[in-house]
Amino acid sequence: MIINPHLEQATLLKRYKRFLADIRLDSGEQMTVHCPNTGSMKNCWAPETPCWFSRSDDPKRKLPGTLEITTTPDGHLTGVNTGRPNKLVREAIENGVIDELRGYDAIRPEVKYGEENSRIDLLLSTGDSQCFVEVKNTTLGVGNGRVLFPDAVTARGAKHLRELMTMVQQGHRAVLVFCVQHSGAVSAGPAGEIDPLYGKTLREAMAVGVEVLAYGCKLSPQEIVIDRPLPFRLD
Repeated sequence: MIINPHLEQATLLKRYKRFLADIRLDSGEQMTVHCPNTGSMKNCWAPETPCWFSRSDDPKRKLPGTLEITTTPDGHLTGVNTGRPNKLVREAIENGVIDELRGYDAIRPEVKYGEENSRIDLLLSTGDSQCFVEVKNTTLGVGNGRVLFPDAVTARGAKHLRELMTMVQQGHRAVLVFCVQHSGAVSAGPAGEIDPLYGKTLREAMAVGVEVLAYGCKLSPQEIVIDRPLPFRLD
């Protein structure tokens, strides 16, 4: 994903009220930007660390800036805009980067499905064959290159797993893709200590045939792109 115009650099001062962040520009001016992340962003940032943001010229927006990339306390980069992973995964599928999802003729985003009023992130299809793909932005670094999801309790995430299980039981293919926007990522997995129900439901989903993939990203002010598969471990 080429970012045009390129992201602007600033210093992150604080994140608050979930959707707001204060930054300081190189000029010294302070600015409040939108933080498009409903999670805790645990271990994703620290005060007075570099960050990058995008600007919008939409006159209807109250805040023209959007926080995109932050710096972890140990110096890695994380992509915190949860609006990007679906597009990153779609681009990677279309470019043949995700080997496990090659060979489909069509990709449709945000299709209604399931029994709990859900929308699948990406629906892949060839003829009557369908593959339901759910995408999760994964940023919780816990050391030694281990990056986990979720960073906060997610009832919605558990619901998505139940929906994927139903699709498998109906004879379809269902895939959960962890889009790991963390420059230090070596492996990915579930954050069972943060959300035990999610960890339990994930194990149940895998047991009935839901496939789990993890892919890492290269992050820069010019481009964010999925560039490598990562091992996914439950332990």
